[in-house]
Amino acid sequence: MVNPAPITRQKTYELVADRLRAQIGEGHLVAGDVLPTERVLTEQLRVGRSSVREALRMLESQGLIESHGSGVFVVAELPNPLNQSLSLLLSLDQSDLHELYEMRMLLEGELAALAAERRTEEDLGRMLTALQEMREGLESEERYIGADVRFHLAIADATQNRFALHMMSAIRELFHRALTSVYSIPGSAEKSVEQHRRILDAIAGRRPKEARERMQEHLLRVEGDIERTFPLPGRPVTDTAESRQG
Repeated sequence: MVNPAPITRQKTYELVADRLRAQIGEGHLVAGDVLPTERVLTEQLRVGRSSVREALRMLESQGLIESHGSGVFVVAELPNPLNQSLSLLLSLDQSDLHELYEMRMLLEGELAALAAERRTEEDLGRMLTALQEMREGLESEERYIGADVRFHLAIADATQNRFALHMMSAIRELFHRALTSVYSIPGSAEKSVEQHRRILDAIAGRRPKEARERMQEHLLRVEGDIERTFPLPGRPVTDTAESRQG
């Protein structure tokens, strides 16, 4: 019998998302309904506004809500089925972290290259805003990680390929949870900010080959940090992403 993964404590934004998801699933909120404002939700649920904001982003990536100028609405579309499937598949223990970054290496280098060919000024604006929030949020785990996830989703969106955005949105929650472990590695977040800047520069300059290389360089470095900090039993520590890069 395989030993179950340890139960992890949920983040506040995850609890908020669960509460709203339950209200939608139970029919208390239906398609077309307007959600309460962030301020009202903050008061009702007695949580910080940043937790409410990240919970709403999660529900939007799952296709349950949409943001418009007049508010946030429950929508009729079914949620992205990959979200639930991947959440059931992975509990994000050490081995799952390695598998997640291996999959990201296969996917995101090509997305960065395609984004460099197709990006718009609006796309660049979203990436730049996320990068600035990462830099300003280095001392706040929740703020930094939220901005990091948004940066990568903005790249997927810039490809103008709906399947690419769908795939990245599907792993958004897993990605967010994985970054909680990566954020705890000393110096990793600071290195990521600089590497994200280089990725953005390549995409802005419409240099697909460089964008791919910069993204892969970033993911290899993070994977190396993970392997050194969370080594897998029976796996040589020298078999790291950093050593493969050399």
